[in-house]
Order: sequence, then structure tokens, then C-alpha cells
Amino acid sequence: MDSGSSPGGTSPVEDFLRGDVLVAQGMISGEVSRTLDERFRLTLPPEFAQAIADENGQTILVKERAGCLSLWRASDWQLKLKQGVSLIHQKIQAGRMEQRYAEVQRLGRLLSTRFRTVQLANRSRLLLPDGFREFLGVSANQEVIVVGAVICVELWQPTAWLEHLKAEMPQFNPLFQDLSQ
Repeated sequence: MDSGSSPGGTSPVEDFLRGDVLVAQGMISGEVSRTLDERFRLTLPPEFAQAIADENGQTILVKERAGCLSLWRASDWQLKLKQGVSLIHQKIQAGRMEQRYAEVQRLGRLLSTRFRTVQLANRSRLLLPDGFREFLGVSANQEVIVVGAVICVELWQPTAWLEHLKAEMPQFNPLFQDLSQ
């Protein structure tokens, strides 16, 4: 097997194109259905869990949009957050936000409830905290769609996922063309 091959003898690009759950070349891809158990635990595919958890099994759970949560590697989320907050702080210090304090407070309120550090048990089982499962809109013993979204893993309420796909799929080709040029 050459250095560009995966364990099955295919290249990472061929694996990616097969549509399997895959983490290759820094890209998280795939879609699987999982059932939330009676204790509101969800078992992630091991490849997904490994891609978003640190060495201690911690990851960042984020409220994205109604019916969708995302899981991020802590270092990636913290960098993203630090860059944004730093820029806002610089604008406040420079006096450029005085007319926008209500918006800054609104952002602060949303940011305060938007994310939480969570621990994956056994490196792949996630316990959904109360406020997050309500935001996701799921109950115990209900299906959740787990999607690799290249830079993070998303958890979708099935109806919300289907509606999202219906709205977004017609834009796939133009988006792919734009991003791959």
C-alpha cells in the first residue's frame, strides 16, 4: 500500500467520494442516523468523535440554528471565538461601538448560552444537556441525524435536517464550483 492509500487500499479522496463516514485530509464527512437513548445519550461514530474531541474526550457543543447543534474541537472553537471577541473588544476600546452597545449586549447574551464544553464518555458517547436537547428539539428514544460538516460535526433533528437539505441542495453545484476554484 502506498502512503496515499487508506487501510482499504483506496486513496483518501476515493474514500471521501464513496460517501462513508470519513475524516480524511482534515475534512469530516458523512451522514448517519443514531437514536438518543432514554438518558439523552448519543453514540457518535468513532471517526467523528476522534475528529472533534481532545485527548481528554472534551469537545465544544454549540447551538447553531433551531434543530441543529454542532460539535467542535475545543482548540478550533476557542480560536474562532477568541478572534471574534478580540476584534469586538478592540472596537469597544477604540470607541467605535458606543452607538451599538445594545447590539453588543445582545451578542453577549446569545454568546453566554450558545456553547458548552462537554465530555465524551468512552471517547464517543455524548450526553446532551437539557437546554441543548430542547434547542435541538428531540426526546429520549428519538432519531438524531449526525452529519460531518467538514470542520465540525452537526446533530440534526430529522425534520429540520430534511428541510435544510431541501432548501440547500439546489445550491450544491454552484457552491461546490465556487469553493473548489
